[in-house]
Amino acid sequence: MSTERFNTQRRALIGRMQEKGIRNLEVLRAFDQIPRHAFVPHAVSHRAYEDAPVPIGFGQTASQPSLQAMYMQLLEIGPRDKVLEIGTGSGHQTAVLAQLADRVYSVERISELASRAREALDAMRVSNVAILVGDGTIGWSRYAPYDAILVAAAAPDIPHPLVDQLAEGGRMLVPVGSLQAQRLVLVRKQGGAVTSEEVLDCTFVPLLGRFGWADERPGG
Repeated sequence: MSTERFNTQRRALIGRMQEKGIRNLEVLRAFDQIPRHAFVPHAVSHRAYEDAPVPIGFGQTASQPSLQAMYMQLLEIGPRDKVLEIGTGSGHQTAVLAQLADRVYSVERISELASRAREALDAMRVSNVAILVGDGTIGWSRYAPYDAILVAAAAPDIPHPLVDQLAEGGRMLVPVGSLQAQRLVLVRKQGGAVTSEEVLDCTFVPLLGRFGWADERPGG
C-alpha cells in the first residue's frame, strides 16, 4: 500500500477521533505525526488506520486509536511530564506519547513485543523512550515518581505499586473490572490524598502479573 494511501487513511482517522470528542490539538497532532502502519505486523498493516484494536501477536492487540487519544486527553500530558506506560505492545502508543511528554518509560511483559517496539521506535528516531521487559503491575520504581501513568490492559483492582509511583499531582488511567468488561478509572494524587473516578466502559486484554490477573498458561 502506498505512502500516500496511508497518509489519506491517517487523516481520515484523525477526523474520526475529532468526531468522537478528541479536541486536544497536541494529541491530534501527535497521532498525525506517527505512522501506525509502521508499528503493526505487515499482515494487518491494511487495517492500521481503522479505529479499532488490531492484533499484534501473542494474544495482544494495539488498542483502538480514539481510546488511546482519549487517555492522553484525560491525562493532560504536558511537555515536561515523565510518563509511565504499562503495556508497550506494538510501540505505536509509546511513540505518540513521546511526542507529548519529556520522557516515556514503558514496561512490556512479552520480550518479543518489546524488541519489535524498540526496533520500530529506533527506525522512527524516537529517542526519549526507555523500555523494560517485566511485570507491569509493579511499575518501574527506578524512575518514579511519574506525572502520568497509562495502563493498557485490564486489572481486577487498581495496582497499588502504580499508585505509589505517582508524583504529587499525578494522574493514572487504568481499566478495572472482570476479564470480560471493565470501567476506565482515572486516579489522581493530590495533597497526599488519592482519588478515583470511573470514566467510561471499556474492554481490554488482561493485565497479567503479581498485582493483576494470574497467567494460567503453561509456564506462565
